[in-house]
Amino acid sequence: MLVEGHPNQEHWGRRLMASAPDNETEPKNCSEPAIHEFPDDLFTNKERKSGAILLHIVATLYMFLALAITCDEYFVTSLEKLCEKLDLSEDVAGATFMAAGSSAPELFASVIGVFITHGDVGVGTIVGSAVFNILCIIGVCGIFAGQVVILTWWAVFRDSFYYILSVLALIAFIYDEKIVWWESLVLVLMYAGYILVMKFNSSMQKFFMGKSKKNVANGNAAASSEMEDVKPSKAYSRGSVVMVDEIINASPTKFRFPEAGLRVMVTSHFGPKTRLRMASRLIITERQKLVQAANGVETQVIDGKVEIENGNVPEDKPTEAEENETISPFHIPRGIGSKFKWLISWPLLLLLFFTVPNCAKPRWEKFFMVSFILSTVWIAVFSYLMVWMVTIIGYTLGIPDVIMGITFLAAGTSVPDCIASLIVARQGLGDMAVSNTIGSNVFDILVGLGVPWAIQTMCVSYGSEVMINSRGLVYSVVLLLGSVALTVLGIHLNKWRLDMKLGIYVLVLYAVFLCFSIMIEYNVFTFVNLPMCMEE
Repeated sequence: MLVEGHPNQEHWGRRLMASAPDNETEPKNCSEPAIHEFPDDLFTNKERKSGAILLHIVATLYMFLALAITCDEYFVTSLEKLCEKLDLSEDVAGATFMAAGSSAPELFASVIGVFITHGDVGVGTIVGSAVFNILCIIGVCGIFAGQVVILTWWAVFRDSFYYILSVLALIAFIYDEKIVWWESLVLVLMYAGYILVMKFNSSMQKFFMGKSKKNVANGNAAASSEMEDVKPSKAYSRGSVVMVDEIINASPTKFRFPEAGLRVMVTSHFGPKTRLRMASRLIITERQKLVQAANGVETQVIDGKVEIENGNVPEDKPTEAEENETISPFHIPRGIGSKFKWLISWPLLLLLFFTVPNCAKPRWEKFFMVSFILSTVWIAVFSYLMVWMVTIIGYTLGIPDVIMGITFLAAGTSVPDCIASLIVARQGLGDMAVSNTIGSNVFDILVGLGVPWAIQTMCVSYGSEVMINSRGLVYSVVLLLGSVALTVLGIHLNKWRLDMKLGIYVLVLYAVFLCFSIMIEYNVFTFVNLPMCMEE
């Protein structure tokens, strides 16, 4: 019915056969695309279909590269300096600032989805990224780790349990297709609870696992007091995975000069990339020495080179310097592959070099807050351009925003995480790889969705609601919950080993998830969405 005298001729109830007033248009039997929330594209829809869409795809891929460089070289470095200044413990720093570093693209995609496009591209990106992290990254680590990695049930159980709680809360909140202020507040408070869990992780681990297992692989080196339980005489088989605390305790107390130099370079007096590289080298070389000692081999050969004490490390130190220089636009790296990557990245490197101080260098170390703020601004800009290009691609090809978020955006924003987890897994630190993927997902859901929703409903417009357009998104989140459960079940049935068999299993699960999510969004099983409005 119509309310007379109302200035906007507001409609109450359902009008089935009433004619529309002259100054109104008939409601469209389709959903409004998010492309209209962005500036007009240089090309028409017809020109894009004729081939201009390739330019948008290239631009999107370049934005993925820009985000990876900004996060790895500037954002994460500034976060580490911030954690040092605030004197945060490693667990809390990892659960807060470092998780923000790896999940910054998803967070900004969610912010853009809430405040700019008013669509589901941000939610779709986070849901898709969550599934990609759990299934695809663990699958890649299992297949390409090059060894069987033993996982610890506590680390997987801790993160998976909290993650399942987060997903259940998300399902409950988006089921009515709208988010109110208290729901967003609950998500943010749940993340505060996760930080507390990480803060008291050591105590909880001792309580649940008992004293005898506290040195088992947990992705982080144990405290020095816990290293006393490790027996130096322990023999290691060739295929075993030796953790950091066991390696250092089992190694001889007298080091030669190169070994001592390696340990000095792991201290906080050096940049994060140097420390990570040297710590990795320590883990690998010490493990090889222990394995060869257990097998009666005295001489040590690394990658076909002479033993480490005879000068392998001093030779590699210039290489370390060269690799640090590759992030500079004024130094051409060696190698055809490195030169090609440097050439492609050169405009980005030049832009970031002049606009963001690199606090990894001693002269800019005091400006870590400036680096943090400016790198955050660039991540926001690159994320906006990325979501804009992806929205245009989806509109041109007739693909809903949610599907573009679940597939293309999710994979692109998670590639750096995938590479980092694979490197860690190849060093034998399987728990760190698995916990990193699940832990960053907790951040994605509770902060990546909770914070933008909380800002919108509590600060920008108090008491307002954030609408979820896609009913199919609920089904996708339910599938996400199922994928977590099946992954943990698969790890348990595989006797907590990360190997090729488990990797293939989770990759098949990822393919199944994508198929079901796409079919749900296209109304194959049941009607969930109106089709997207297209130009004539």
